Amino acid sequence: MRKSAVLLIPFLASLSFGADHWVATWGASPAPQLADPAQREQAKLVFENQTIRDIVHVSVGGDSLRVRFSNAYGTEPVVVGAAHIALRESESGIVTGSDRPLTFGGKPSIAIPANALALSDPVNLKTPALADLAISIFLPQHTVGAGIHYGAQQTNYIAKGDATASAKFDDPATVTSWEFITAVETLAPEKTGTIVAFGDSITDGARSTNNTNHRWPNTLADRLNAAHKNFAVIDAGIGGNRILHDGEASGNVRFGRSALSRFDRDVIAQAGVKYLIILEGINDIGHAGTSAPASEAVTADEMIEGLKQMIERAHEKGIRVIGATLTPFQGAHYFTDEGEKKREAVNQFIRNGKGFDGYIDFDKATSDSASPLRLKADYDSGDHLHPNDAGYKAMGEAIELSLFK
Repeated sequence: MRKSAVLLIPFLASLSFGADHWVATWGASPAPQLADPAQREQAKLVFENQTIRDIVHVSVGGDSLRVRFSNAYGTEPVVVGAAHIALRESESGIVTGSDRPLTFGGKPSIAIPANALALSDPVNLKTPALADLAISIFLPQHTVGAGIHYGAQQTNYIAKGDATASAKFDDPATVTSWEFITAVETLAPEKTGTIVAFGDSITDGARSTNNTNHRWPNTLADRLNAAHKNFAVIDAGIGGNRILHDGEASGNVRFGRSALSRFDRDVIAQAGVKYLIILEGINDIGHAGTSAPASEAVTADEMIEGLKQMIERAHEKGIRVIGATLTPFQGAHYFTDEGEKKREAVNQFIRNGKGFDGYIDFDKATSDSASPLRLKADYDSGDHLHPNDAGYKAMGEAIELSLFK
């Protein structure tokens, strides 16, 4: 016993209680690969001797960064020949003097196994809050895109050869998906935590203006920063996502795996997560019989049970969970009176205080006061389902910052 105690003392001494820790300052949730090779090529999801420069918008700043590279849903190893990170100036251009090579265990390249991830070594790069970063990845071999977030609402750039250290890409191809990265993490004080916004296309910012960061989680991050609150915000929305069914069933892998299926990867595994906001369910109501088999119709009780499962799984990890009411959708292509009853039942559960640690009333914030089953006209992107930039801003401004202690 004395020998064990002697061994334990230096181990405990090496721990730094109350020290800085890693928090995710940007994130995006991956969906499976397209199965059709022709669709992959058309979507620019196949690479060989090319560099992709992903542009990401962080929430909190810091002096030390690392990147989570992802081969999620990939079926073959992904060879990263080189990778760099820099502050983005404009388009594909980077800020002079900010370029940093990324390494993996001290080496400049890595092979990421199928369906695995790799963390880069930390680099020193003073990054302001709400800054844009350019992450450049050289893919020397024939590589199918993985760790793909299809609905980035952000232009990213593709160049020939190893252009990871280039100040700017000349005549690049462009793509509006993020590939091979799912998080940027920063070293932050112990009191800093991450808020994960978990949902579908309305969290993902569908139909917002590209390259403007007008998603509601962006507005929340802006407000937290202005109020000097110590919280990062990452967007774990996937367009078309559902609580209970995978996108493959509807023939569209872009919709991602079900919320229950992807929960551990996209929420629990995030660095520094302390709060979770859930806005999921409108597609469970609307997809069955339209873009998914009618056999996948669900009841409000089944949706509520799925939400309860996520609450319990988060609480096991000490994560507080905020529910968000489902926004109005009358006039949308999949609206029905029966579906509206399900939406109201789910919203009643979210508001009643018997499951979540708090709630955000996005329904109230976006509905037309004269016709409350519809989005307010000034907030409607035109499809009567997704908000426009003003609608997303209203959602972000409806969140009480006192929810986050």
